[in-house]
Amino acid sequence: MSETPSSSYSVNHPNSSESEQSLSTRHFNVTEPVVAKRICFYKSGDPQFNGIKMVVNSRSYKTFDALLDSLSKRVPLPFGVRNICTPRGRHSITNLEDLEDGKSYICSHQRKMKPINLEQASKKPLPWQISRPVSARRRAVQLARQNEDGFGHRESRITTPKKMLVFKNGDVRLRRTIVLGKKNTQTFEAFLDYMSELMQYPVAKLYTTDGRKVPNLQALVLCSGAVVAAGREPFKPSNYESLGYLRPAKLLGIGNRVYPKANAKSESEKARKWNVSVLTSDVPSAGTSSNVYITLYGDRGCSGLIFLDGEKGKLFQRGNEDIFTINTRNIGHLYKIRIGHTNAGSSPAWHCKEVQLLNLFSGEQFSFPAHRWLAKDQADGEICVELPVIQQGQPILPVTVYKVHVTTGDLWNAGTEADVYISVYGERGDTGSRQLLRSQKSKKFLKGQTDIFAVEAVHLGCLYKIIIGHNGLGSGNGWFLDKVVIKDPVTDLDYTFLCHRWLDQGQDDRNIARELPVTDASTFPKRQELELKREKTWAAEKWKFQKGITLQFYNRLTHGFICLYPDSRVDALGLFDINDKRRNICIFSSHQMPSLALALVGGRVTGKSKDKACCELRVHLQPNSCAILESASYPGHTVAFNLQGKVADGTTGYAGLSKEFVVHVKGVFHHGAIILLNTSFCQALSLRPDGSCSGAGQQQQESYWKVHKIGSGLCMFESVKKPRMYLKIKDDQCDGTGTGDECCHFKIEKNLETGSVNLESVQNKGIYVGLLPDGQTKPVVNTGERNIFFYPQVIKFGREKPMGTSAAPKQEKKDFRESQFQTIKTQEPNNLLSVMMKNTIKPAIIMTVKINSIGNIYKIRIELDGLPNEQPEWNLQRVILQHLKSKKTLNFPANTWLSRNRDDREFLCELPVVEAGKPIYPIVLYHVYIHTGDLEQADTDSSVYLCIYGKRGDSGLRLLHKTGIPVTFQRGMVSVFEVEAVSLGKLQKVLLRCEASTKSQHWYCDKVIVREAENNSEYVFNCERWLPFVSQEFKKNQQLEMQEANEGDWKITVVTGDFETAGTTATVFLYAYGENKASGPIILGSGKQQLFNPNSEDTFKV
Repeated sequence: MSETPSSSYSVNHPNSSESEQSLSTRHFNVTEPVVAKRICFYKSGDPQFNGIKMVVNSRSYKTFDALLDSLSKRVPLPFGVRNICTPRGRHSITNLEDLEDGKSYICSHQRKMKPINLEQASKKPLPWQISRPVSARRRAVQLARQNEDGFGHRESRITTPKKMLVFKNGDVRLRRTIVLGKKNTQTFEAFLDYMSELMQYPVAKLYTTDGRKVPNLQALVLCSGAVVAAGREPFKPSNYESLGYLRPAKLLGIGNRVYPKANAKSESEKARKWNVSVLTSDVPSAGTSSNVYITLYGDRGCSGLIFLDGEKGKLFQRGNEDIFTINTRNIGHLYKIRIGHTNAGSSPAWHCKEVQLLNLFSGEQFSFPAHRWLAKDQADGEICVELPVIQQGQPILPVTVYKVHVTTGDLWNAGTEADVYISVYGERGDTGSRQLLRSQKSKKFLKGQTDIFAVEAVHLGCLYKIIIGHNGLGSGNGWFLDKVVIKDPVTDLDYTFLCHRWLDQGQDDRNIARELPVTDASTFPKRQELELKREKTWAAEKWKFQKGITLQFYNRLTHGFICLYPDSRVDALGLFDINDKRRNICIFSSHQMPSLALALVGGRVTGKSKDKACCELRVHLQPNSCAILESASYPGHTVAFNLQGKVADGTTGYAGLSKEFVVHVKGVFHHGAIILLNTSFCQALSLRPDGSCSGAGQQQQESYWKVHKIGSGLCMFESVKKPRMYLKIKDDQCDGTGTGDECCHFKIEKNLETGSVNLESVQNKGIYVGLLPDGQTKPVVNTGERNIFFYPQVIKFGREKPMGTSAAPKQEKKDFRESQFQTIKTQEPNNLLSVMMKNTIKPAIIMTVKINSIGNIYKIRIELDGLPNEQPEWNLQRVILQHLKSKKTLNFPANTWLSRNRDDREFLCELPVVEAGKPIYPIVLYHVYIHTGDLEQADTDSSVYLCIYGKRGDSGLRLLHKTGIPVTFQRGMVSVFEVEAVSLGKLQKVLLRCEASTKSQHWYCDKVIVREAENNSEYVFNCERWLPFVSQEFKKNQQLEMQEANEGDWKITVVTGDFETAGTTATVFLYAYGENKASGPIILGSGKQQLFNPNSEDTFKV
C-alpha cells in the first residue's frame, strides 16, 4: 500500500503503548492483550477538514458498524459515514482488522471517494484553534481558488443573487428554496455538495422541470426558476409546475435535451487518463498479429473503441506485458471492460492472461483476469471478451451467456451466406458488435430456419434494442430476417425483436443492417407477431374479395364447400358472388340465386335477402390464408359447421366446430387471363432477363403471365413483359425460353386444402415446376413438400365475368327413355350387360358384358383405371341402380373425390346401399400395420398393394401410399396405413402384391396387423417370409371368383359433380357385391367417350 500516514505521529510498535499495556493488564478475562490503533479519519474531497484522531480497539468498538456510527457523529456528511477507504481511494475498508495503526483513512457517505492531499490537510490548524467551523460555502470558495488556472480564469460565476426552487426527483413535496450567489456557485461540483447537505441525500445531477439535464453552472444560471435534484437515478417526470412556477426556458442556443457548450469544462466533464497493462499468456502460440482494442464502460457512458497501437510485431507476444496510456472522457464509475482484436494478420489467435487499469485521475486500480483464447478456431470462437470489475474477490455484475434465436423468413431465397453481426443494448451498456458464428444447426440462416447462438457478456439488465446486419459478402448475401428472440438466463426473460424485412442491397430500402426495438411485453409479442402476419396475409389475399369475383369456401375438416339452397339451407357445395365491399366487409350472394346471400342470424348461418344487415360479413384472414367469416353486426358470431358438414348449433362443442375456410376463386385460368403465380405473400414466379425463372421475384410486371388454355385443365403460360417466351420443362431444365410447343403444356392440379395449384408437365408425366431454396426453378417430382405450390392471383380475368362455363360441352337434362337408345345384341342375348351412354351430341353407345346371379346387392365399388393420360381424378356425387322389371331402386350416395391428390384418397370408393336414409352396412376405417423384418436388405421402395377379405366380401386391391406416393418400407420398422371399406364382417385373410423395381427385388414381411377401431378388434396375419414381388396369401382359402349372370336388367345412373374440375377422362369400373357372389369388373366407359363430364348424369343399362 502506498498510503501516506498522518504526520502528527507515527507508531512503529503499537504494542509498546503504556495505555494499551494498562488496559490489557486490567482486563484479565482475555488471553491476549487488547491492541489499540491510533488512526486519523478525513472527509472525502475536503482538504480543509483537519481530520478526526481516534483510538480504535476491540473494547471501544465491538463491530465495524459501531465505528461508522461514531464517525457519523463527528464527520459532517449528509448521510453519515457509510464507507472508509485508503487516501487514494484504491482499497475499501470493511472490518476493524483492516485498519492499520498510525495510518490515515477517508470517510464518505457514498461509494465514490474523492481523494485529498494529506500533506496539505495536515498543515491546517487543529479544529479547536478555529474560531468557527468551516462551512460548505467557505469550502466552495476555497475550492474555487484552487481550481483557478494559470491565467486566473474560473467557471462562470453569478454576480447578482438569484432565487431558485429545488425539487427532489420524483417527489414534489420535498423542496427547498435557495439563493444562488457567489459563495455557493464557485464550482458546479461544490454546488452539488452544497445541495446534498441541504436536501439531505446525495445529489449527483440536476434537471430542468421538463427533464433536460443541467450540466454546468452556465446552464444553471439560464434556468428560469426551478430545478430537480437527482442522484444516480434517471429523471422522474412529475407535476413540478403545478406550484405556480413557469416552465423553464430552453437552454440558450440549443434544442431540447442538447447541452450548451460552456466556456470552461466542469470537473465532471474533464478527460481522464488511464494506464492500461495487457498481459499475454505464456503458452504456445499465445501471441497475436492482430490489432487489439479495448472499450471501457462506466455509469456515465463508455469510452468507445480504443486501439492499443505500438510498434508492429512487438506487441502482444507470448509472455509479454504491454503498457499503454489512453485518454477517455469522464465515464464515471468503471464497471466493465471489453477487450478483443480484429482477427487480422497471419496468426490472429491470442491468449489473453490479464488486463490491469490505473485511473491516473483518481488513482484507482483495477485487475481483470481473463485466461482464455480469443480466436475463431478456439473455444467458443469469440474474438473479444467482456470482464466485469471485481470487488472483494467478486464481480460487481454477473457474466451471462445470452441465447440468441435468429429466425430467417420462410420466403424463397431468404437465406444468406454472408457473415451476420449483432449488437445488443441494455440498461448497462451493450455487447459490442458480435459475429453470429456457431449455430446449433449444420448450416446457418437457411429459409424458414431458426438458428441459436450463444453471446457471452456482462449482464446488461433490461434489453431495449439490437442492431443486426451482415457484411454483404458471398454469392447469396441478401437476407430476409423474420425475428430475433434473446433469452436472458439470469432473469429468465425473453426479449422479442420483430423485423419481417429484407436486409438486402437489392430489396426493400437496400439496407443491410437494421435497428430493432424490443417488442413491448405488455402487448404480448406472439400476439403482435400474429397481427403482423395477418396484415401481410390480407395484403396478399384481399384481391379475392373485390366486387364481381365469384368464389367458393372450402372447409378442410368437412372436406366440402359452403352451399346455399333455395330454402335457405346451408351446407356442402356452392358458388358465391361478391356484391358489395367496404374494407373487409362483404356480402356473399349465391351465384345461382343472386337475391339470396349468406347470413348469420342468432349465431347460425342461413340464407337471407342480400339487402339485409345480417348478410354483411367481416372477413378475417389468418396467417394460414384461411378466412373466418364474422357477422359485421354481431361480433363474435361466425360461420361455423360441425364435423359432419351441418350448420353448428348450440349443442355443438367447441372441439367440434369448424369455421376456417380456404377461399377459391373461379375462372382463374380462363383463356387470355393475366395472372401472378405467387410463391409467398410477397414473391412470385418471374422471368429473368437471361430467360431463367425464379420464384423469388417481386410481384411486378416481370412476374405477369398470360394464360393460353389448350384443353380442360391444360394451359400454357406466356410472359407478358417478353411476348412469345413461354414457361417450359425440357431436358431437365425449367425456364421461360419455350416457344409454345408441347414442352410448354402444363396440367393444372388444384389443391383444395391449401388454395394452391401444381403445374405438371404434359410431356413428362409426374414432373412438376419446382423451386430450390434459393428460388430457382427446377423440374421436380411431387414429394409432398411445398416447393411445387403456386398461389395464383388474377391481374386481369380472361372474360368479362370471372365465372366461366365448364370445358366440357353443356348437356341438356332429359328424362331417361329407352326409345332414345338402340340395343346392340350379342350372340348370347339372354346373358348380356348393355351399357348405354346418354348424350345429346353423339349417338348412344351400348356395351355388353355377361354376368350371373349374385343375389341381393348390398354394396358396389367404383374404380378408375389408375393413372390415365388426362385428369386422374373424379368427383362422384351418387350412383343409382334401378331394376327395370321390379322397379326396385338402390341408392348409393357418394359425394366424394376419386383421387390420390386429395387427403390420402384412392382411385376407388365403396358405397353401401342406403335405405330409409341409413346404410345397411357401415363404412369402416381399417388401420393396417405392416411390419418389415429386421434382416439385411429386408426393406423396399417398391409399390405394395393390399386386399382384405372378410365374411362380406373383400376391400379390393389397394395401393399402400401417402397422398398418392408409395412409401418406403424400412428394415425393422412399422408402416401404418388406413383402408376405408364397407364393413367386411369377421376378417379371414389378407393378400399382398408387390411390384418389382430396379433397386430392390425382394422384401421380407414379418406380419400384418389389421385393427377395427369401432368394435376394438384386432387381426394378426403372420407372414415371416420373403416376397419375390408376386401375390402372397397368408391363409389358403377359397378365392373370391368373378361371377357372371344377373337376374333381370338394371339401369345404372352415375352423377358427376357440378364444378369445373369434377369430370374425368379415366375409364370407370363397377363391382357389384351380392349375398351370393360378387360381380365385376364391369366397364362402364371412359371420359374420352364424352362420359363423366362436370354436372352430368350418365345412364347405363345392365
